Amino acid sequence: MNTLQVSIVPNTPFVEYVREFDAPVAAVYRAYADPDLVEQWLGPNGYTTEIDHWHLRTGGSYRFAHIDPDGERYEFHGVFHEARPGDLIIQTFEFDGYPDVVSIEILRFEDLGDGRTRMVGHSTYPSQEARDGMAESGMEDGMAQGYDRLDGVLAALMATR
Repeated sequence: MNTLQVSIVPNTPFVEYVREFDAPVAAVYRAYADPDLVEQWLGPNGYTTEIDHWHLRTGGSYRFAHIDPDGERYEFHGVFHEARPGDLIIQTFEFDGYPDVVSIEILRFEDLGDGRTRMVGHSTYPSQEARDGMAESGMEDGMAQGYDRLDGVLAALMATR
């Protein structure tokens, strides 16, 4: 099974993560680009994701909310600075609950051959404290759960080919 690997390096404002998928790069990128698919996998288990808008293109933007089982909303937004299909996404990421704490995320998609993809992410936070707050928020568990659901989305995509 593919598992999320997260590196939270002490004394740096960075989070790095790697996840492999049993699907080709084009399918993984599509699951990031199509808002209907993103709603199916993004976020922690038990939460609903509602996308206000999702324009994965260079200069595009997004806004979405995670809604917990009690109905509490956690809203996020950002800008896609660079979007190269099947290759790279550079975006900002901001949680409305912590305004003015904007991270920059770089996602690279690597073709491993045999219909497999490695996604490598690097997030830079404005301060060590901001990074530590995100790391302590349960970010890693939520990411891992979402990527596990993404496996199912990708399997369904591959089955309809």
